[in-house]
This record gives sequence, C-alpha cells and structure tokens, in this order.
Amino acid sequence: MRHLVKGRKLNRTASHRIALKRNLAMALIEHKTIKTTLPKAKELQGFIERLVTYAKKEDLSRHRLITQKLPGKLGKKMTNILIHDIVPNYSNRNGGYTRIIKLDNRKNDNAQMSIIEFVDLKVEIATPIDKETVKETKSNKDN
Repeated sequence: MRHLVKGRKLNRTASHRIALKRNLAMALIEHKTIKTTLPKAKELQGFIERLVTYAKKEDLSRHRLITQKLPGKLGKKMTNILIHDIVPNYSNRNGGYTRIIKLDNRKNDNAQMSIIEFVDLKVEIATPIDKETVKETKSNKDN
C-alpha cells in the first residue's frame, strides 16, 4: 500500500521528474499560463506555490532557496521575474496563487488536458501593430 507516499511518478525516473517540474515552473513563470496534462499541472501547482511563498519573504536565504530549485542561467532570470514581477501581486494573499482549469481530452492519446495559470495576475498583453503604424514609422525613418 502507498500510505503517506506523496506525489505522482508520471512514468519517469526521479531525476526526470525533477527536471520536468523545473522546466514547467520556468515556463509558467515566463508565460504566466501554460497548457499541460492534468497530473503534471497538479504536481506543478504545489511546486510553484512553494516558490512563490519563498519569494514573498525578501531575504537572501529565500532567494538562494529559489535559485536552488531553479538552477542555471535561465533559472536565475526566472527567479528575478518571479520576485520582481509576480510576487508583488500576492503580498496580501496567503496561498492559492495558481488555478487549474480542466479542458477536453487530447485527441491522439485521450489524456486529460488542463491550463495552469497564476490567479489575479495583471498581464500586459502586447497590442497588435497596425500596418499603417509600421508604414508611418518606416516613412519617419526615411526622412
């Protein structure tokens, strides 16, 4: 029996599971919302919420804990995004930083799909550029 055994194996080795969580977490921090399978999203939710809780306390040891969980050059960049862009929105919130929205099953293998995203996050969406604006800027450069 699996009493007191936490987490899902996701049909991967331990090192592969750790790498998967790190990569999903970095993608979520970068894009603010990602589409993945439901079991992966449920595993990612606990991982990313712990990182956000670490980032809320603004001291060096917490910063080091986050960079330990997200190593490498890209991890350092994502840590800075997490601390400076995402966490200030959750200063008055005690947990529940992400939400999982269930979607239809994937066509080829019928896997349960979901979207995981940050809750109440102000995301700046880039406005599409008009062709007229592009023409105006090109003509201004020519003059």
